[in-house]
Amino acid sequence: MAASVAQLALMLGLLAVAKVVAGGGVRVRRRPTGPNDRTDRRPLQVVAADLRRLNRQLEHVPPGRRAAVLRAYDAVLVEVAGLLEVPHVLGADGPRGPARVAERVRLVAALTDAGLAVRV
Repeated sequence: MAASVAQLALMLGLLAVAKVVAGGGVRVRRRPTGPNDRTDRRPLQVVAADLRRLNRQLEHVPPGRRAAVLRAYDAVLVEVAGLLEVPHVLGADGPRGPARVAERVRLVAALTDAGLAVRV
């Protein structure tokens, strides 16, 4: 009797393996997607690394390239603010001149308050 129970267990195990190999035994559940679970967004770690890199570049960029680096820095600030749901007005149609500089400083402080290390 013991041999037949072992044989039965072996057959059931082989049947389960065959079913998995055939594709019918594994059920993949997708995790629920919410409004903030978008696949077209870059991961926060990647965006934060870009922000830190651009922050370092701003300290050493020649004057003729500063405007281009600032535009890239602002774009990444806006991206990370969106990921962390930090409100801002730094978009393309946002403030200009000293008001833009003030909003940039405020946003960096808000991101730091949200737990992001902007300057490393």
